[in-house]
Amino acid sequence: MLSGLRWLALEAKYLDRAREFYATHLDMTVVREGNGEVVLDAGETDLVLREPGEVPRGGVHTHYAFAAPPDRYDAWYDRLDESFDLTEFDFGGAKSLYFYDPDGNCVEIGSVGEGDADITEVFEIVLEVEDLARAESLYRSLGFEVVDRGDQRRRVRLGGPVDLELWEPQLGIADARGGLHVDVGFAAEDPDAAAETVRDRVCEVERRDDGVRVRDPDGHYLTFQ
Repeated sequence: MLSGLRWLALEAKYLDRAREFYATHLDMTVVREGNGEVVLDAGETDLVLREPGEVPRGGVHTHYAFAAPPDRYDAWYDRLDESFDLTEFDFGGAKSLYFYDPDGNCVEIGSVGEGDADITEVFEIVLEVEDLARAESLYRSLGFEVVDRGDQRRRVRLGGPVDLELWEPQLGIADARGGLHVDVGFAAEDPDAAAETVRDRVCEVERRDDGVRVRDPDGHYLTFQ
């Protein structure tokens, strides 16, 4: 039903500062900018930095992960270790490093990318949810599948066009938190059908020129294109 992640939007208090952070430390280039937002190239995914304003806002204190090819991971670690107090975690075959951007988002780089780029895509997003069972049911109806559950049954990891972690309020690795009012865009074979699948589970459905946008019960916006 959903075939890819088109964008992840983050709220930035100061756009110039956020743009400089991602350009300097992660070598990201600007795709376009204007109307209170800057869009950066993150491989297969756009990373959108957005000033506070009209909804949908970008996510706040969002934990998300970039994929890097395994042979680039050590270079990323050495480079970022010069400027940040990094946290590293070994998942048994894949490593990830964690650090924070100026707006309090926990940025992860994992050694799971495929391709030639230093960063190939956003491969994971963590959403904070109030009711885990309700959120899991909604996203499973869109084709996501459960791949892991937390020991305390307060989080679930779903596989799909992007890995989604649904967390009840808590701290994770590197004291990361799930994002609030996160705005994401998905490629969909049939945007209207995707929206119709969750119509009775979401708070809002809006037909737009660029697709169909819904708002889930936890305030996260999903656009199907």
